[in-house]
Amino acid sequence: MNTKKGNGPCAPGADTGRHSQPAADRGTVRLREAPVGERAGEPPRYAPEWLRLREPADAAARARDLLDPLRIRLADLPGRADGLVVHDVGCGTGSMGRWLAPLLDGAQHWVLHDRDPYLLHFAAVAAPRTAADGSRVTVETRRGDLARLTPDALGGAALVTASALLDVLTAEQVGRLAAVCAAAGCPALLTLSVAGRVGLTPAHPLDAEITEAFNDHQRRTGMLGPDAVDAAAEAFAGHGATVRAHPSPWRLGPEEAGLTAQWLRGWVGAAVEQRPDLRERADRYLDERLAACAAGELRVVVHHTDLLALCRPTGGAK
Repeated sequence: MNTKKGNGPCAPGADTGRHSQPAADRGTVRLREAPVGERAGEPPRYAPEWLRLREPADAAARARDLLDPLRIRLADLPGRADGLVVHDVGCGTGSMGRWLAPLLDGAQHWVLHDRDPYLLHFAAVAAPRTAADGSRVTVETRRGDLARLTPDALGGAALVTASALLDVLTAEQVGRLAAVCAAAGCPALLTLSVAGRVGLTPAHPLDAEITEAFNDHQRRTGMLGPDAVDAAAEAFAGHGATVRAHPSPWRLGPEEAGLTAQWLRGWVGAAVEQRPDLRERADRYLDERLAACAAGELRVVVHHTDLLALCRPTGGAK
């Protein structure tokens, strides 16, 4: 299940270097790709180049305020001395494990789930080896999609994690994820879901229209997009979980110009894909924004939300 996602816009095309292309298509790292040979309705694939580019911003944005209640729950688990089993759903290149494993004490075994064997290999090779207290961290990989994640598959799990996943799921898939975690008595830490809000400084008259078109693009084919966190909170709460949400915005300035430029191209490109009538104005807008970015004059806040669902423990949490 490759849904790394996170919050990346769906870029219309890869970089060809030909300036005859519209600005919204030029110089773009392909952020997401439609599944090839997979069942219809599967979440889109995310390019490893995009995942590597965004990893530092993701790590800086994730809500550390949710870690203390998570640590309290994990410390109360029976059998904790044997180590924690953590399932990373839609792991992509493994950035969630590289961020979280070194922040938790105790031995950990991470089970990395993704549909893409290349990303699984990268995630396993680049996985962290030690926890916060120096304990050993081990990994295994499982190729598969969200439909194959069952309570039995989570037997003995201490935690389910995902990063930039919820917003590319449908309501049905989010409901299934909540039900599976609840049945296994397993808490879930689901980070970096798009919130549907973007702040750019200096402001531009077209900001709101691009944002609206992008949000509509995120909701295409039944995906939840910026509605995902509310849907997930409701789904987990419906199973008796205690749910906490916390902002986790990207804050991009001159030091993140490379990421900002690629994000801009994908963000505007997705808006134009959703609303072709924006093309001419969006091309001029993107050229202006990229010039400001290159000059170190642009700052962007891309709002996300992290969610921690503390499901009621069951006999399946060991």
